[in-house]
Amino acid sequence: MSEFKSGFVSLIGRTNVGKSTLLNTLIKEDVSITANKPQTTRLAIRAIANRENSQIIFIDTPGIHKPKNKLSETMVDTAVSSLRDVDVILFLIEATSKEVGKGDTYILNKLKEINKRVILIINKIDLVKRETLLNLIELYQKQYDFSAVIPLEANKEKYADIVLDEIEKLLKPGPKYYEEDEYTDQTSRQMAEEKIREKALRFLNDEVPHGLYVEVTKFKDRKTTKGEEIYDIEATIYCKRESHKGIIIGKDGKMLKRIGQTARQDLEKTFQSKINLKLWVKVDNKWDENTNILKKFKYTK
Repeated sequence: MSEFKSGFVSLIGRTNVGKSTLLNTLIKEDVSITANKPQTTRLAIRAIANRENSQIIFIDTPGIHKPKNKLSETMVDTAVSSLRDVDVILFLIEATSKEVGKGDTYILNKLKEINKRVILIINKIDLVKRETLLNLIELYQKQYDFSAVIPLEANKEKYADIVLDEIEKLLKPGPKYYEEDEYTDQTSRQMAEEKIREKALRFLNDEVPHGLYVEVTKFKDRKTTKGEEIYDIEATIYCKRESHKGIIIGKDGKMLKRIGQTARQDLEKTFQSKINLKLWVKVDNKWDENTNILKKFKYTK
């Protein structure tokens, strides 16, 4: 039997390249929220892949983008900071890229500074022809000496073992950091907040900019009269404008109800329990400058 390996792996890339989708596919759990919007991931979430001969701990980082405020500065700092403390880095790009753009050049320069083992992941290969893909691989291999290059579709499970096998090859012998039945180090509150925000982002489309923040103000479990376990969860969705509040609530409260119902259904699957979810919407045009809130998005070892 081969020696047990373990290590930490960071996912890095520009916004909306599929990092969270890939992470969920590798873990086979909805650990990181996914939405068709840039900068969905704000937290450096740890997710655990337990295999027969290894334990791989992933850190899904916020997408690299040009900071516009204190929140986005914190997010980019989180993404870059995580690179220094991991064993392997997955660098995600899109197969549709025609060149090494400014964002990817910035990431490549950071990778050269820290000199880590990097696997290049090329996502969305279903959108390009083979020749285009080969040209892109050649273009990036001239920029960095990658340990491996894996073209894939991030949402397809058939690629999961290919990625995990390549990571395992690069890890050193090590202990199990987490129990086998654990797949994330997020708290229950964090998972609830992220799931509610995911549903809001999906249903609101482009009507409300990315200025949403969800805070769970109550998280308590109790027994029903029938003896069933139930969680009482109350959360506030913060937005930056009064007009956004109206959109989030929707006509006759329909949009907020839709967000709440779908979030509750997902949370019941996650916690394997009944959920009593109540949502409120408040306006705070400076929530993304609040020091206490920004602390939540900072990377910690």
